[in-house]
Amino acid sequence: MDSAAPLLAAALGATLYCPGDRPRIAEAVVKQAARGCVSMVLCLEDSIADSAVDGAEINVAEAIVTLHRLSLDEPDTALPLLFVRVRTPEQMLRVAESCGAGLDLLSGFVVPKFENANGYAEAFFVVLRQIQRLSGADGLAGGKRLRLMPILESPNMIHSETRNSALSSIREILHENRDDVLAARIGATDLSSAFGLRRSRDLTVYDVQVVASVISDIVNVLGRSDDNFVITGTVWEHYETERILRPQLRMTPFVEANERELRHRLLLGGLDGLIREISLDQANGLLGKTVIHPTHVPVVHAMSVVSHEEFLDASVILSDVTGGASASPYGNKMNEAKPHSTWAHRTMLRAQAFGVASESTTFVDLLEASMR
Repeated sequence: MDSAAPLLAAALGATLYCPGDRPRIAEAVVKQAARGCVSMVLCLEDSIADSAVDGAEINVAEAIVTLHRLSLDEPDTALPLLFVRVRTPEQMLRVAESCGAGLDLLSGFVVPKFENANGYAEAFFVVLRQIQRLSGADGLAGGKRLRLMPILESPNMIHSETRNSALSSIREILHENRDDVLAARIGATDLSSAFGLRRSRDLTVYDVQVVASVISDIVNVLGRSDDNFVITGTVWEHYETERILRPQLRMTPFVEANERELRHRLLLGGLDGLIREISLDQANGLLGKTVIHPTHVPVVHAMSVVSHEEFLDASVILSDVTGGASASPYGNKMNEAKPHSTWAHRTMLRAQAFGVASESTTFVDLLEASMR
């Protein structure tokens, strides 16, 4: 929790959402942390009914106070990075005030439908700085700095006629408040809702072309090498549903690893689609993922480990200060020092967060270990 912001953003991994009106939230947080969850969001927005908001606010604040007390009484208890997803700046301040000393346990707040229009975005940053001053968590008074994670899902950003200007404006305000931003998240549910769509388990978000185009534009604006924003993958909302299309996991790697039973478990849990979408996330510059079920967490983390081949490539690229091209250490591709340097830096950051697989370790081995 005390790591620098870029490493924290890279280490979010599978960010597990928990409705704010859920009973015994504190118990659930401790349980999921023990299972390997490293980041959680306690949600006060779309996951709860409008009529339940007041009670959910109290429920979340009480859970945070309970967890803070536990962290003092039992300091060895593992806890994830905790965020609260709020509806308004006013609610954010109310929650912070209700948490009292427990605020020290939070890593920040998640802001839905983020856009830089009519003072909406700036209001959250104003309140955030107010909370930081009240708590001493401004990075200057010795406290942990609280940060925002905006969710990019507003109608102005979705619709093609307003998207470019909306994204440019979002980029501007994120840069103006760079120290207060941890990562940018993408709200695939709202993106799909704008067109009356919902993807099935057999399809990735990249198969829904109108949504994929929005993701592409977000990466184009915020994923540039000189911006250095971490953009997280969209939510995976499926588990154990009836299959329509063929499985998306090849049999061969599991046969070679003598893990046919693992493949069967992944297919039964509907996790083959998640694995494919994570691969496409990483290919498109996204890191980490929003998830809604504990079974998703180990899969995201296993897929986040840097392979031995990736690590060697990144090491060679970063050690070459003169530029030029050379064959990769595995002898199966060309490495170019200058064009691949940003990729190499990001790979090393992911290696810090999730580690590096040994030469003989395959993704099947990582999945098997993570799902024990």
